Amino acid sequence: MQVYEVEPGSKTLDGLKRAVRPDPEPGPDQVLVRMRAASLNYRDLALVKGFYPGPPSEKNLIPLSDGAGEVVAVGPRVTRFKTGDRVVATFIQTWIDGPPSPTGPHRSALGGPPTDGVLAEYVALHEDGLVRIPDSLSFAEAASLPCAGVTAWNALMVAGGSIKPGNSVLTMGTGGVSMFAVQFARAAGARVITTSSSDEKLARAAKHGASELINYKTHPDWEKEVLRLTNGLGVDAVAEAGGNGTLAKSMACVGYGGKISLFGVLTGHQSGDTSPHMLMFKGAALHGIGVGSRRMFEDMLEAIVANAIKPIVDKTFAFDDARAAYATLESAKHFGKIVIEV
Repeated sequence: MQVYEVEPGSKTLDGLKRAVRPDPEPGPDQVLVRMRAASLNYRDLALVKGFYPGPPSEKNLIPLSDGAGEVVAVGPRVTRFKTGDRVVATFIQTWIDGPPSPTGPHRSALGGPPTDGVLAEYVALHEDGLVRIPDSLSFAEAASLPCAGVTAWNALMVAGGSIKPGNSVLTMGTGGVSMFAVQFARAAGARVITTSSSDEKLARAAKHGASELINYKTHPDWEKEVLRLTNGLGVDAVAEAGGNGTLAKSMACVGYGGKISLFGVLTGHQSGDTSPHMLMFKGAALHGIGVGSRRMFEDMLEAIVANAIKPIVDKTFAFDDARAAYATLESAKHFGKIVIEV
């Protein structure tokens, strides 16, 4: 079968290579999936450019965690799926339900050392690490969900507290997680404030549910604009994508009893004031988000179907053009998700 591999020690996109591997055979509890689409996340760029956290891979690694396809064979003990079913992989294959735990198998995600991912024609996965794709979603749309969609769902509806009608939510940027956060918050009846450096992207975000728009280039002190828009009260929830470089501003504009869900480090190692004192005085909370469980994925899919939500796939690339998909992600000019057809 045709695959892509990231070479050990890769520091540039040249480390992403096309390769051939034997077709996998499903084990007793496994499902063999003919992949049809896979989507990119920031972690995938970090892996190929050499700044992915944790021990480096010692072998050629198939990248990408997010993929969807159709079942072409099942092992003898499989009961959840049959040949012909449309399925999408979960980000952390063994996290079925409940909170993350230091003794639980919650850390090994697809597409990160040492676990091969889904940028391949065929993938054999345990039946517990798959969910059924609703009829309303295409393979490309379903492939955009495992990391970005579930992260946004967890951030707003689980660890970050269940967003309710009338709540206010702040989202940052227009990447995959942030745009899912806009869509989920709007479906829940919340008021959504969105930041971006691009007026064109902000206008597109408005079409998907953002009600107040802040260009952080023209409003560098954007936390003051958030407070102005909320009459000084701040927001009920922040979907924090920046990390060190934006966290102080998030703490300034979160409201009393509000929650900041931290899932991104897009500002890299940029320094910033991360003193928690403002949270203490407000009774607010900062919660780290490590994607989510299969149960969260299934709950999210029910909400997507009930609210007729369509994942935002900005650009789709052919399998032969996988490196161009990575380059587009690196340019940060995309809106929503980037997908590779397999």
